[in-house]
Amino acid sequence: MSLTKSIRQAHRWLSIIFTVAVIANFVAMGIGTPPSWVVYSPLPPLFLLLFSGLYMFALPYTAARRSTQNIGR
Repeated sequence: MSLTKSIRQAHRWLSIIFTVAVIANFVAMGIGTPPSWVVYSPLPPLFLLLFSGLYMFALPYTAARRSTQNIGR
């Protein structure tokens, strides 16, 4: 499996983990004052989603640049 496919798969799983953490956060807030680890639990997957999303966002631009460089040779 290529690096791009692995990053896409990781991005999908991270989005599921992030969604579950946010739902758990709202449920805990509905019950009472949640502990700080519940409040901050969505942040690590969110940062990983940021990096993997930026990588996937830049892929078409870098691929287009690579293809034009190969044509010019």
